[in-house]
Amino acid sequence: MTVSVDDVRAAAKRIAGRVRRTPVIEVAPGLTFKLELLQHTGSFKPRGAFNRLLTARENGHLTGKGLVAASGGNAGLAAAYAARELGIPARIFVPATTPAAKVAKLHTLQAEVVQVGNEYAEAYQAALEARDETGALLLHAYDQPEVVAGQGTIGLELLDQVGGFDTVLVAVGGGGLIAGIATALGDQARVIGIEPELAPTFHHALEAGEPVDVPVGGVAVDSLGGRRLGDLAFAAATQYTLSSLLVDDDAIVAARNELWRDHRLVVEHGAAVAYAALTSGVYRPAAGERVVVIVCGANTDPATLG
Repeated sequence: MTVSVDDVRAAAKRIAGRVRRTPVIEVAPGLTFKLELLQHTGSFKPRGAFNRLLTARENGHLTGKGLVAASGGNAGLAAAYAARELGIPARIFVPATTPAAKVAKLHTLQAEVVQVGNEYAEAYQAALEARDETGALLLHAYDQPEVVAGQGTIGLELLDQVGGFDTVLVAVGGGGLIAGIATALGDQARVIGIEPELAPTFHHALEAGEPVDVPVGGVAVDSLGGRRLGDLAFAAATQYTLSSLLVDDDAIVAARNELWRDHRLVVEHGAAVAYAALTSGVYRPAAGERVVVIVCGANTDPATLG
């Protein structure tokens, strides 16, 4: 099971008009931010959600039983938003640890919310059981071809918006975002996954030679808390020789505060992870290297910013 650049291009046509073409800003010479925090629902996730639902509708796979999804928050928000826009009932399973702001937003999007367990894996198991019991369509947070292709549309936009770049830094949880972007860019840029030290699913998969379960925790666990890298992400990592770097919680918190202080960007901890690789020195660009950072989510409490 793989995703091709043609799949990404088809997704871009399918979801056009449903999602925002988010802006890019050059914040320093050779450093550009792609502002996916300005996407509908405050993260990049609606791209994949719309592509999954619209593809299912095209193929006659919508059952009339609505959809179910599991999420630490952002994928659930995207699923609920896309479902509401398309007139599809949504039931979203989230961990009990999901921030109250995300749960409240799910309710405003007219989704039924079920809080279960303390981690994404437990919420996902509950969603699978609900799918089997009801016949609803399952929208996976990161490991479905349509979802990965939808997220990859970010890469196509970058090629159109930025006049040449060498490296893209991408936060990794389950891996749908990095898989999609790497597929869209192919050999046109290097893509590096950045993960919290306390949620290293990608890092451990690369070490083991396959996705493996790992314990997860830390400040970014609500959005980067998948216990296991997706199969599609691992396939992309193999095909495009992707690499992983780890940043600690202190670096993530500091980067998040810097994004607010210096750039007036309100982001969740998971969205600061990629930038933390630069601010902490974990990734040091070469002279003249042109770097893009995907700033991927804004669903947070601004009162927690320092």
